[in-house]
Amino acid sequence: MMARETLTMRELRRLDVTQARRILDTSEYVHYRFAPDELERLIELYPGVGAFSGAQGPLGRMMGGSLQAFMQVNELTPPCAWIGGFGVTWSQSERYRDYLDLLLPPLADALWARDVRSLYYSGADYESDWLREPLEELGFSLISMLRSYDKSDFSVPSEGNQSIVVRPFEPADAEPLAELERLCFDDLWRHDARAFREAARLYPYFVVAEDQQGIVGYQFNIVDMKIGYLVRIATHPRAWGAGVGARLMTEAVRYFQREGAWKIVLNTEEKNTRAHRLYEWFGFYLTRPRGFALGLPLTAPGAPSQTASG
Repeated sequence: MMARETLTMRELRRLDVTQARRILDTSEYVHYRFAPDELERLIELYPGVGAFSGAQGPLGRMMGGSLQAFMQVNELTPPCAWIGGFGVTWSQSERYRDYLDLLLPPLADALWARDVRSLYYSGADYESDWLREPLEELGFSLISMLRSYDKSDFSVPSEGNQSIVVRPFEPADAEPLAELERLCFDDLWRHDARAFREAARLYPYFVVAEDQQGIVGYQFNIVDMKIGYLVRIATHPRAWGAGVGARLMTEAVRYFQREGAWKIVLNTEEKNTRAHRLYEWFGFYLTRPRGFALGLPLTAPGAPSQTASG
């Protein structure tokens, strides 16, 4: 049983980055969906909570104690947020379930103050994800299964609609794209205007598709370690069946080819059959394991918690 009275729970600050990075670098009990050098930016933008052991000496008091575990959000579009990182020091790894139980309530309170009402977690392998069962014990439930697709060549079955203009994203596109998101995706998958502006900073390839009436689609992608990640693609419902998706997919394949990717990968919801047809037409094939998303409804601070007590 953990001696909780020896721990201090508080939101993460910039001065905690070094300790959190050390956990990411040295412990096997970590989950994160961001580049480690992005951690400082995430802590500045989104809520994160740490469990700190008692501060010892002047330096310990200045630093606020020794970080034993942390949980960090990496995406927040009210009313939804996603757990982007969780880590426990190697010495405390056998107690990682206890730390989940400790960190989740204060993180939920911080998110509630930011108008978040549901918290989500995404894993890459439903069968073997080490956090799935502990999170389910704390009240998370399965929201969606995900398909993984790979493509190992640069062939395209169609050039798509050539009357569509495909151009780089501009900051003024953020609001129209947020409206497109509302039409295309459920709350948990949506980006807002701020998130699109942030995506433009993070992803080197971000384009929008336009017809005479305005924006009808977009995509943003990245190549890392010679693997091409098709991160996001969407078309406006009014343009479904008009060749916009094929045009965007062709542009994506050409981008990955120029960047020297040897494989293209993507994930999509199991229920998104329209997207499945497009990907499979373009030569993507199903791979294993299967990803998944869990969700937890949040309650107001002071209300009965959805989570189990530790």
